[in-house]
Amino acid sequence: MQQGRVVLVTGGAKGVGRGITERFLATGARVVICGREAPGALPQVNGNTAEFVACDVRNREAVDALFAGIAEKHGRLDVLVNNAGGAPFAMADKASPRFHESIIALNLLAPFHFAQKANALMQGQAGGGVIVNVASVSAIRPSPGTAAYGAAKAGLLSLTASLAVEWAPKVRVVAVSPGMVRTEQSDLHYGDEAGIAAVARTVPMARLADPADIGNACVWLSSPEASYASGTNLVLHGGGERPAFLDAAQVNKDK
Repeated sequence: MQQGRVVLVTGGAKGVGRGITERFLATGARVVICGREAPGALPQVNGNTAEFVACDVRNREAVDALFAGIAEKHGRLDVLVNNAGGAPFAMADKASPRFHESIIALNLLAPFHFAQKANALMQGQAGGGVIVNVASVSAIRPSPGTAAYGAAKAGLLSLTASLAVEWAPKVRVVAVSPGMVRTEQSDLHYGDEAGIAAVARTVPMARLADPADIGNACVWLSSPEASYASGTNLVLHGGGERPAFLDAAQVNKDK
């Protein structure tokens, strides 16, 4: 399905990004990953190893050099997965304007720049290409403690829809919005194992997502099987959140 295709995954060495990288590697794709620091061990599946390029996704010159290198070495780019992003917990009234600007730069402006560079390559290819933006459920529900992040991800969804219209039919642009995902940094958001288990019990599927769940979605959305999917947002939240009023209401309780 992805055999021999060239795929770029931003932030593809850890967390959700590593899960995405490993799923593409498993299909036989040639995967380039980027990040500020090289990982201790490169993602590898069945002898297929990812290629790492050091790049701060917010540095335009570094991004330009990254794409120039991909064009020179591989001669094409079939899939871009805009995965790099995130935000520490900070209440909106306590965080500085500079903090908010940095979060928006990472989660919205950087993916926009990457998408522009990818589109420039893909439009010249016979088969076009696919851009997958990793958004978040924070874009479609309140995001207290990460307000700037939620706003940036909402912007990313709007960007996805607009670029899908502008760049069709050669380039498809889609989004994936994960809910809660278990990674090596889950303790920062949910606490220890007991905390993670308690949070998982609030999800209808009774577990947090695995990075591979997000990777599988990215592989499918960028495949020929999803050739009519463009401008769409695939929400992966395990069924979402139980409405709070059901527990607060004094009627219609299970006996």
